[in-house]
Amino acid sequence: MKTLRKTVVVAAAGALLVGGPSAYGAETSSANPPAHPEILELAVENDQYAAPDLPPTGTSVGDLYVYSGWLLKDGRRVGQGGGSCQIIQVDNAKITTQCLLTAKLEQGSLTMQSLWVSGESPLDMAITGGTGAYRDAQGTVRVWDIGTPEERMRAEITHPATR
Repeated sequence: MKTLRKTVVVAAAGALLVGGPSAYGAETSSANPPAHPEILELAVENDQYAAPDLPPTGTSVGDLYVYSGWLLKDGRRVGQGGGSCQIIQVDNAKITTQCLLTAKLEQGSLTMQSLWVSGESPLDMAITGGTGAYRDAQGTVRVWDIGTPEERMRAEITHPATR
């Protein structure tokens, strides 16, 4: 179970790491959302994690995975994040977690969440909001190669038109 636990933790850590300079500027109009999302493509550098095992002993509903890490653009650290995943369902080897993540970037923070079933890839997460330049952020984050040195992510962020 410890290997499975580490896989879940690393997957969630990778998913949290979003940020850096945007590839596209957002186009806005008063009637329509932006035509192009803000795109962030980054490498992930996993850092720390813990896996508190709540009673009963072993993998069970309520257990947590808590983690932190860095995100890189062209080999340079451009953000930091952290979060947690909590096991919400165990069905033999199929373990489902609810993950809540925050990424701190120079221009503000992004928040994300998703359900993740152990072993599934890629992982897609909803961007649920943020602060600073990301205060009205919406969109999705996709993570590949979870828990490997090649782990990477792509965020597609939209900013609703201002009223």
